[in-house]
Amino acid sequence: MKDVIVIGGGLAGCEAALQLAKRKVKVKLYEMKPNKFSEAHSNENLAEIVCSNSFKSNSITNACGLLKEELRLLGSELIPIADSVSVPAGQALAVDREKFSQEVTKKVESNQYIEVIREELTEIPKDKIVIIATGPLTSRDLSEKISELTGNDKLFFYDAAAPIIEKDSIDMNIAFYGDRYEEERGKDEEYDVWIDRIKNQTGSYINLPMNKEEYERFYEELINAEVITLHEFEKREIFEGCMPLEIMAKRGIDTLRFGPLKPVGFTDLRTGRRPYAIIQLRQDNTQGNLYNIVGFQTNLKYGEQKRVFSLIPGLEKANFVKYGVMHRNTYINSTTILDNTYNMKKNINIFFAGQITGVEGYVESISSGFVAGINAAILFDIYNSEDNINQSYEERKIVFDENTVIGALAKYISTENNKFQPMNANFGILPKLEENIKDKKIKYSKMADRALEKIKIKKE
Repeated sequence: MKDVIVIGGGLAGCEAALQLAKRKVKVKLYEMKPNKFSEAHSNENLAEIVCSNSFKSNSITNACGLLKEELRLLGSELIPIADSVSVPAGQALAVDREKFSQEVTKKVESNQYIEVIREELTEIPKDKIVIIATGPLTSRDLSEKISELTGNDKLFFYDAAAPIIEKDSIDMNIAFYGDRYEEERGKDEEYDVWIDRIKNQTGSYINLPMNKEEYERFYEELINAEVITLHEFEKREIFEGCMPLEIMAKRGIDTLRFGPLKPVGFTDLRTGRRPYAIIQLRQDNTQGNLYNIVGFQTNLKYGEQKRVFSLIPGLEKANFVKYGVMHRNTYINSTTILDNTYNMKKNINIFFAGQITGVEGYVESISSGFVAGINAAILFDIYNSEDNINQSYEERKIVFDENTVIGALAKYISTENNKFQPMNANFGILPKLEENIKDKKIKYSKMADRALEKIKIKKE
């Protein structure tokens, strides 16, 4: 009989453990907190969120939104928890990070099939079914064991978290609530009437407009600010999907205005015209007293963050409750190591899940834990009932169709690629439609319909 061990109590590890438990498989879940914390973690709870509190769009014409819907249909345990502790974020699913971690911890620790062991596991058991879900901040000792197991050197990229500020410290004489495109002034609307309407309503985001002079001053200070010095042995492989603001800015003075500070869809209350640039703040907790600065992942020193970001109109007296951080992320070369169930090609007893596999993002990590968990449960059943393990597992393992996002991600990380790097959910990794449709919204809608149909068939 083979036991099942899950190493790591993050998003992927918790989803995997709960999927195993749902299938009445006993699991030992190892989590090193609170005895030991990574560079970015500080909360004792499981499934701690250390970067943005956004699980991205809920719209199925967005690949991450489609992935969430796939997971809801398939029976994910963590996505419904995220839904239950959501905070306003327009079309996006953003969560109260404290409540989310608390609810996941409660669900895992109260499950009769899961034993949570609060200690660091530095050896990978050879006689067990193991899911390694230690995340992008795997401890040094275990990283060495993973390197030995996979026969590959570790790879690094850098993930940066945005600062969080207190809402009451924002100057609301400058800032205003509203979502993109909803707050542009109507052609026939009187200016004073329009200002009253905007000031008195609520929206998903707090917006901070900048004129040309304000933007250029901020830009110059940003690109010349001091950053945290990394160790010599750490490589500067920065993942494009979570690039530090100061690195992006150095690509050109207008780069930010076409990226996280794009002003399209807004009007500056001070002028009645579209602002030169705009910064958005997104609610970070249920109480609505904390907001994170959207797109402001950074590697600036803490003092520099306070100095430079206080130059933003409306944030002159901002109280920063958490500064942005940048930390090392580790992932394996999954394309040569894993198959499309996140199972090792050369060791049937070992699965990987989460960002260590090269899927990038909260929902993507949950999806990998889901796939690894249900297939580890199948393998467990085979060990307890069948003689021909390899043949039976090949026949019974669950592989999701590449036309679904959950299947496309699994295929992406398991298909050999000399330029492999972490990947978010996106429609670019799904097969093209048979018909050539230029309108993106229509095209993505049809791809979403195709994916959900495949999911429904899989469920049946």
